[in-house]
Amino acid sequence: MADKAREIVEIVQAEDVQFIDLQFTDIFGTTKSVTIPASGLEEALERGIWFDGSSIQGFARIQESDMFLRPDPVTFRILPWTGNGSDLRARVICDVHNPDGSPFEGDPRYALRRAIAHAADLGYVFNTGPELEFFLFREGGDGPAAAVPHDVGGYFDFSPGDEAQRVRSDIVNALQALRIHVEMSHHEVAIGQHEIDFRYADALHSADNAVTFKYTVKGIAAKHGLFATFMPKPMFGMNGSGMHVHQSLVDIDSGESKFFDPDGEFALSLTARQFIAGQLRHARALSAVVAPTVNSYKRLTPGYEAPVYVCWAQRNRSALIRVPRYSPGREQSTRAELRFPDPSCNPYLAFAVMLEAGLAGIEEGLEPPPSVSDDVFHWTQSEREAQGVDVLPGTLEEALDELASDDILRAALGEHIYDAYDRAKREEWDDYRIHVTAWEVDRYLRTT
Repeated sequence: MADKAREIVEIVQAEDVQFIDLQFTDIFGTTKSVTIPASGLEEALERGIWFDGSSIQGFARIQESDMFLRPDPVTFRILPWTGNGSDLRARVICDVHNPDGSPFEGDPRYALRRAIAHAADLGYVFNTGPELEFFLFREGGDGPAAAVPHDVGGYFDFSPGDEAQRVRSDIVNALQALRIHVEMSHHEVAIGQHEIDFRYADALHSADNAVTFKYTVKGIAAKHGLFATFMPKPMFGMNGSGMHVHQSLVDIDSGESKFFDPDGEFALSLTARQFIAGQLRHARALSAVVAPTVNSYKRLTPGYEAPVYVCWAQRNRSALIRVPRYSPGREQSTRAELRFPDPSCNPYLAFAVMLEAGLAGIEEGLEPPPSVSDDVFHWTQSEREAQGVDVLPGTLEEALDELASDDILRAALGEHIYDAYDRAKREEWDDYRIHVTAWEVDRYLRTT
């Protein structure tokens, strides 16, 4: 057994861990789990665990259901909110494999591994730092529509005795126990809305952290009698929840930033500019993966801070890509912030397509259009067209059509994931399209 695997077996024995959750995600990013007693961990690490993948969204067909999970030992964590009585448990994130031992093409983590390998071939490591926003609600008693925000706070509001602060503190403590380095937490703009930011990492483990973050937030919220949602736009007239992603490339050997150039615009290197250009070129297709739900396009509307116009800038938060100002001595922090992803996305797939779009810009030697310093929200359509500023899709269907015609991003997902994803998302759109909403009834029932 490898050293890391042996180390976690010893931890399990020393801490008297009772159960191990072997975790993976479906194509939507939903966490799935197979639980084994701690006594089976050593065998799972050595040989993997067989499971039936036929009922997992985007996985195998019924006649090809057998596959197995291979735990990634570096992702081992004891879950800090367990441990009552004999229920102390840990989790290990797994890669999904075919019966012959080859990686399963439908595993979202494998899609990201492929993109990371492409970057490595070019000499890069891709680092990401996602900022996930979420809402906390109280149950209203009459179903989800009756739920109400748990507080009336606003942006950066603070009261040391209020429940919002207590819940965020408990979430931060749990994340820290899971070795997710929290940098800050605060109340967001809308009532009941919050943000907790954690330190950047290489894209694979940053995606692992994002998935872990979501179920940790939900678990701690439930302990407070609340429920957390990462729905992009849960309330009409209020700001939605985004997942801004800070991105950078570093040299695979030296670890030095490949985005920094003291003589470049905004201190950006040619590599950084080309990376940005690639993401701008593929932005409309990217939206199908990074803003993946019908509800995502209720958030991506002008007037609520969510960017919809395909442009880039330094301080302009209406831009799709923002370049944060760097401080002298912190050249390694030079980065590009992609602002239109939302937390309903699958982080593995989102980071994979984001990376491949940026690498395409580098490989094709693209140059981004001029940066935009004005607030594009206030431009007219003719002004945007004169400046060559495109707009994101307005619906999920439009985004899926863009993805269908984008060979780079389809290849990033792989044929298996793309086909399953497109089929499922078009079913989601059709279900929404034919559904009669309360708005329609209020608007038309008595007036037509």
